[in-house]
Amino acid sequence: MRVDVFWRVAVVQLAAVAALSVLLALVFSDGFFEAWGWLAGPATWLGCAWITARVVGLEPAAALLRALLAGLLSLLGVLAGLHWLGAFVAVLAFAYLCARDPLVDSLRAQ
Repeated sequence: MRVDVFWRVAVVQLAAVAALSVLLALVFSDGFFEAWGWLAGPATWLGCAWITARVVGLEPAAALLRALLAGLLSLLGVLAGLHWLGAFVAVLAFAYLCARDPLVDSLRAQ
């Protein structure tokens, strides 16, 4: 596992999720999230993963697949009533999956 990639992915994904979550909370009411959270949450998560892939220099398609897998952990958090804890665990899982990929050595940024 590449520890430097883990931390870069974790920090960028966490920052992207936090920033976009705050922006969405400012723009939309609670009713929006109650009605459309099932769609807005995963779409935001994948959008942030795409941004993270571009910033860190990972292959976007592979990063989106890893984000999808890590996002399943977030779903468990939502079902347990611990949405933000689930999101945090998903960020760590996403970073781990990206950092352990053997293709990560071919980062465009290096």
